[in-house]
Amino acid sequence: MSPSTPPTRKTSVLFATPECAPLVKTGGLGDVSAALPPALIAEGLDARVLLPGYPPVLDAAASARALASLDVLGEPVRILESKLPTGVPLLVLDAPRLFKRSGGPYQADDGEDWEDNARRFGVLSKVAALLGSADSPLPWRPDVVHCNDWQTALAALFLRAHGTPRARSVVTIHNLAFQGVFDLADVRDLGMPADALGVEGLEFYGRASFLKGGIVYADAVTTVSPTYAREIQTSELGFGLDGVLSMRRERLFGVLNGIDTQLWDPATDVHIAAHYDVLTLERKAENKRALKKRFGLGGDDDVPLLAVVSRVTQQKGIDLITHALPRLVRFPAQLIVVGAGDKRMIDELRKEAERFAGQVGVFVGFDEPLAHLVEAGADIFLMPSRFEPCGMNQMYSQRYGTPPVANATGGLADTVIDGETGFLLPSPTVDALVEGVGRAIEAYCAPGRWKHLQVNGMTRDFGWSRSARAYSLIYERIRG
Repeated sequence: MSPSTPPTRKTSVLFATPECAPLVKTGGLGDVSAALPPALIAEGLDARVLLPGYPPVLDAAASARALASLDVLGEPVRILESKLPTGVPLLVLDAPRLFKRSGGPYQADDGEDWEDNARRFGVLSKVAALLGSADSPLPWRPDVVHCNDWQTALAALFLRAHGTPRARSVVTIHNLAFQGVFDLADVRDLGMPADALGVEGLEFYGRASFLKGGIVYADAVTTVSPTYAREIQTSELGFGLDGVLSMRRERLFGVLNGIDTQLWDPATDVHIAAHYDVLTLERKAENKRALKKRFGLGGDDDVPLLAVVSRVTQQKGIDLITHALPRLVRFPAQLIVVGAGDKRMIDELRKEAERFAGQVGVFVGFDEPLAHLVEAGADIFLMPSRFEPCGMNQMYSQRYGTPPVANATGGLADTVIDGETGFLLPSPTVDALVEGVGRAIEAYCAPGRWKHLQVNGMTRDFGWSRSARAYSLIYERIRG
């Protein structure tokens, strides 16, 4: 199914999400939630964001106005009205017993999931559906409730239960690996129809999957790249939901994410050592020198500098990079890794950095300014992900004239043009990674060809307006 008719009138959208940068963010969903709603508004839609009242959200909304007080599944909650830093109207679900806690949005300080996550995000979904129904306590009513990941997916089910008139629902899958799977006993008090707990609804191998429920009941399902939309209908990357997704393929869309092209712009970036553009690419070298100095890497600046900014997980292929390191440094090449995640993988990276001191640098953690300097200072960016729903760093890299070497999966395959803006790997293996880096270094050693690659990437449009237009067509299609 593909949207083909442009919108005929202004559509109102409630964008329900568990996180939104800069207030609360654990990954790419936080960035999408910050960037897509203002892009929708720029397209002429009336978009508002619904976000749980975590402590940072309440702190930022100190002057918020209370719009309604409700009892939802026995939980006293308030709906507060505020604004995001972008100016987008924000509705805050103030439910202190559920969300006013230390730790992260999904886990306690010890890294363990909150035991009542099913209830916490069941209430969030219930409120999103209520605001999209005729029973809403607010005068503003959305035409569409846009749900994001498992944490708000049940809103699609609850909306169906409200009957008509009701908003239509879109469920976006940002990463199918995270499905919100709970024991059936944990969801029985969420006020859903009894038949929703069966195999045609939430039931998932004897448990309940919030995301499956959203996929089954949504008016449209989207994911964050066209290739990933196809991949998740296969047993290899369907994580047990490939059959359900295939059944809904006529309502399944792949809409590629964008990036913030103002925040990520080498001509104006406040976090890098020297500004540059396609006409002043020679200034990029100043960023390379600053980055090498930061990590204590010496040697000739003509030696290609490889870089990674990533979660340190098997999904991201960090283990492939570690195992390939002895072969990579012999090209010769240097490597910088910035990220956090799996402790065992981090320990292995640190050992390799000690073994190849002066050639490999590792920073454990996440540092936003450093991430920008890495994009500007590196020559080649590595993304050998085993799967990647969309990915953003490959778009940042092209924009910064740092051609990526990436596995041909998901959004990486949709955004990197092999041999023209970067280099795609046929498979996520050590041999394929070494061969791909070799191809990149061969091009790097031919200055005319390398500049052609850089300019091709830097002049591509990765902004959010394209995504917003695609979503506006989907909204209009399901409304009709």
